Amino acid sequence: MKELEKTKRISIASVLFILVVLIGLLTYKRPKHMYAVNSKTTLENITTENYLISLNEIENSDVILIDIRNQYEFEKGHLNNALNMYAPEILNEENTGILEELKSTNKTIIMYGNTPEEVVVPFMILHQLGYQNLKIATIKNSYSQNKLITQNIVVEKSEADINAFISESIKKAALQPKPTPKVIKTPKKIIPIKKKKKMPVEGGC
Repeated sequence: MKELEKTKRISIASVLFILVVLIGLLTYKRPKHMYAVNSKTTLENITTENYLISLNEIENSDVILIDIRNQYEFEKGHLNNALNMYAPEILNEENTGILEELKSTNKTIIMYGNTPEEVVVPFMILHQLGYQNLKIATIKNSYSQNKLITQNIVVEKSEADINAFISESIKKAALQPKPTPKVIKTPKKIIPIKKKKKMPVEGGC
């Protein structure tokens, strides 16, 4: 009788577990945004490809400009025909729709802010999501008497071969002899033992 009850409990627990799994699978929603490129590949791509573009090249190209600054700064002054996509909201539903449309039509997207450094984070996120048609404008925006002033700036791009540098460092580390640790002998402390004084003999004849 006890074994039958135990079997029933195990059966009920199994059924409940299966139901929980099924409910979880049915209610699971796939995330809207899935990374298509990992961080390693992204870093390799941005160190080998030319993803920077100057103001002169923007003016001579058929591209889509995206201003990643907030709405206040955008309305204060922006480049001609630029779209405003505030960086923290770049993946909202409306902006995602626009980006997907630009991706499907192979339009080159030029992202800019007050400085190129401001564009790095949204650029990296979109690049990892599979948007390969991205460039960063090497410009600096400032205001003079409420008028937008846009200037070209020089952004240094590392030409060093990172992989070669790492390989060379590993080789050098392997060739260098490892220093042998010095053994420092500590002198033993000699603790003097005090002689016990003999107590005088009590009593007498």
